[in-house]
Amino acid sequence: MSDSYRYGTPIEREPFRERLAADRAGTVAQIAALSRDFDAIVEANAMVAIDDEHDPEGSSTAFERAHVASLLGQAREHLADLDRALERLERGDYGRCETCGEPIPVERLEVRPAASTCVRCAEAGPR
Repeated sequence: MSDSYRYGTPIEREPFRERLAADRAGTVAQIAALSRDFDAIVEANAMVAIDDEHDPEGSSTAFERAHVASLLGQAREHLADLDRALERLERGDYGRCETCGEPIPVERLEVRPAASTCVRCAEAGPR
């Protein structure tokens, strides 16, 4: 295995651990903010009897609520991906493609620290 793919020692893993931890903290903050936004939208709608079908503002309110809910779901999924990446790092599996077992290039991990597949397997997988 070439040096560019070695993640075994704590010194080599530490930059990735720090990047994953920082991304995780940012994602937790994003989830909290989106949750507040979603709750505010729901609360504002509860105060006013809105008939989404007949109220001209109703459709935009429904869209806004759905949009925030979608962003919240994506953030929660990303948090789960980060947690799985941290688990792989602790097990010593971080940096190996979960599909083919080949090393994931460092450049990919620098851009997508939670990546669990190499580029070839990611491109071949479901979209």
